[in-house]
Amino acid sequence: MIIRIAAVAALALAMAAPARAQQAADADYPSRTIRILVGFTPGGGPDITARYIAQRLTDAWKQQVIVDNRPGAGGTIAAGTVARAAPDGYTLLSVSSAHAVAAAIYPKLPYDTFKDLAGITETASSCYVLVVSPSLGIRSVRELLAAAKAKPGQFNFSSAGVGSGTHFAGEQFKAMAGIEVVHVPFKGIPESLTETMTGRVQFFMAPIANSVNLVREGKLTGLAVSSAKRDVLLPDLPTVSEAGVPGYESILWFGLLTSSGVPRPIVNKLNSEIVRILRDSGTYERFGPIGMTPRPMSPEDFDRLIRDDVAVFTRIARAANIRAD
Repeated sequence: MIIRIAAVAALALAMAAPARAQQAADADYPSRTIRILVGFTPGGGPDITARYIAQRLTDAWKQQVIVDNRPGAGGTIAAGTVARAAPDGYTLLSVSSAHAVAAAIYPKLPYDTFKDLAGITETASSCYVLVVSPSLGIRSVRELLAAAKAKPGQFNFSSAGVGSGTHFAGEQFKAMAGIEVVHVPFKGIPESLTETMTGRVQFFMAPIANSVNLVREGKLTGLAVSSAKRDVLLPDLPTVSEAGVPGYESILWFGLLTSSGVPRPIVNKLNSEIVRILRDSGTYERFGPIGMTPRPMSPEDFDRLIRDDVAVFTRIARAANIRAD
């Protein structure tokens, strides 16, 4: 009997040891370099937000936080890497709403959007500006709709590529406005802006960070913003909803994810510190001039936002027959 009791006690101690080790690791986090992967080239929203937060975390935790750009396949290469990374909280992923688009249009992703990745927090949001070339002489959303309906199938809208946020913002506008227009994808936002300025394509749902100065300088005509409320950077522009397409809203968001296997205490620690950073006045001063609004939230709320947007983008993709190979 004594031998049996001793064996049971030894087994219990052996089972408890990994749990104690994990608790110690959680308490010591972070004890080495953290990497934030970005699935896009430098300069875009996911990169800007990641680099700002990386520096602020480095300052707060006295541990280096570095940004690692891994562009390709709409951000899915970087997402797959993070999904397969050790679930220890040292590999994070900075995403945009294109992360939810990918789940709607790619038939075979190298990860499960909902099972393999978990939210930390949304970091910021921004809106699009519906822009046209000044040469068209169009000054309002209603004028654009009237011109497009007068020539069905002859108007084009540009995007930064199939499956991009700009593509889906345009498709949603097309569907809700009831117009027949042709999607013309380009390699990126700069090319889309150039083609719109020349008038070779008729309109573009451009991220405000990339288009606000062009609108102010008169190189593009801004017709409306895609958000539910007017934007402080272009306060004279109405929303698309109030300008002629009731109910329209399309938001570009950014956020941070990690592997779904990361222990909850580490996720909560990341969330708590990043939310503190996002609520700091310095963050508003950094993000505001480029059209971004800090959007701190709980991990659960960010996961819910992604699920909701995947459902919305899936409906848009099916209606427009959008599918990435």
